[in-house]
Amino acid sequence: MRVFLIVLDSVGIGQAPDAADYGDSGSNTLAHTAAAVGGLSLPVLQRWGLGCIPALIPGGKTIQGVPPVPSPAASYGAMRERSKGKDTTTGHWEIAGLWLKDGFHVFPPGPPSFPVPLLDDFIRQTGRPIIGNRAASGTRIIEERGTEHMQTGAWIVYTSADSVFQIAAHESVIPLDTLYAGCAIARRLCDPYRVGRVIARPFTGNPGTFKRTTNRRDFSFPLPGPTILDRLKESGREVITIGKLDDIFAGQGITRSIHSETSKDAIAATLDCARKTAEGLVFVNLIDFDMRFGHRRDPSGYAGALVEADRFLGQLASGCQPGDCIMVTADHGNDPTFTGTDHTREWVPLLVYTPRRTGQSLGLRNGFFDIAQTLAQRFGLSPMPFGTAWQT
Repeated sequence: MRVFLIVLDSVGIGQAPDAADYGDSGSNTLAHTAAAVGGLSLPVLQRWGLGCIPALIPGGKTIQGVPPVPSPAASYGAMRERSKGKDTTTGHWEIAGLWLKDGFHVFPPGPPSFPVPLLDDFIRQTGRPIIGNRAASGTRIIEERGTEHMQTGAWIVYTSADSVFQIAAHESVIPLDTLYAGCAIARRLCDPYRVGRVIARPFTGNPGTFKRTTNRRDFSFPLPGPTILDRLKESGREVITIGKLDDIFAGQGITRSIHSETSKDAIAATLDCARKTAEGLVFVNLIDFDMRFGHRRDPSGYAGALVEADRFLGQLASGCQPGDCIMVTADHGNDPTFTGTDHTREWVPLLVYTPRRTGQSLGLRNGFFDIAQTLAQRFGLSPMPFGTAWQT
């Protein structure tokens, strides 16, 4: 038995009940993306019931080009996040069964953003000064401070509306090994502040043509407890992660990791894995929605990534065996038509495809951790602490 758990990173489907607390009232990643491009063509997701989900959500908006179908080929629903936050780590950890009731610490936009003791220790232990020290778009702060960084060798440090301490460095000025070592130091220093991620943001190029590379690495806060990944691994099941999930889960509960920094590579690795893997969980993150298009407020690019994902899901489903299952969801929203450049607090879609099985409504799920609870049930494990399983 195999389960393919696919996270379409940031593909939200409408403002969450507590969206106002995060300044995200009115956000709707899928509906607004579809409207911005004059409608989407997603035949696989439409057939699975994506267009049926908005009717479940209070105030839900139809997805232009993806109407509801009378007999969906997959079960469908929507999930709200219970943990505090709207970042990648929080969302994925809750999908895996954790509930962060206190949430991570978010630094103020600044400048300055970071506490003086934290930066003093970081400068002393790495032997380099810092520039930046504010909330910023990653591409913009590199444009603004990249030349100074190349002249001085100083770290570019910045944050966002998420719980992150990000460190940008030109690969010809600070080698990758040195950047990663600096991030490891920052990770230890950030632990007492409950910072979700320290992120290495390497870039190349010359002033005016700087470009971030795919050598990004995330250094996650230590997991506060066991996840469904740990439980599956302990039971002898295969747990394969594809994308950046090895960083998000700090390698914990994983039997095999295929790290990639693009959706294209993750899709290729997943299809290859489907041909070779006999059992267990294949947990996949498709990052381009968020990294390349959501944060950069590019609805056309976002729509193109949806088309690519739709084609991929059709290919994956065509190779499914009896007893296999494909679960499709997201970790938060990132409405490319919304104000600012940050994530949005939204409901996320839930689609569960099983070959030759009729779909049904899974309703509104009160927590992403319903996925972990359902996986525990499906694999015959004892229940997880949180969540309600649906019938599998």
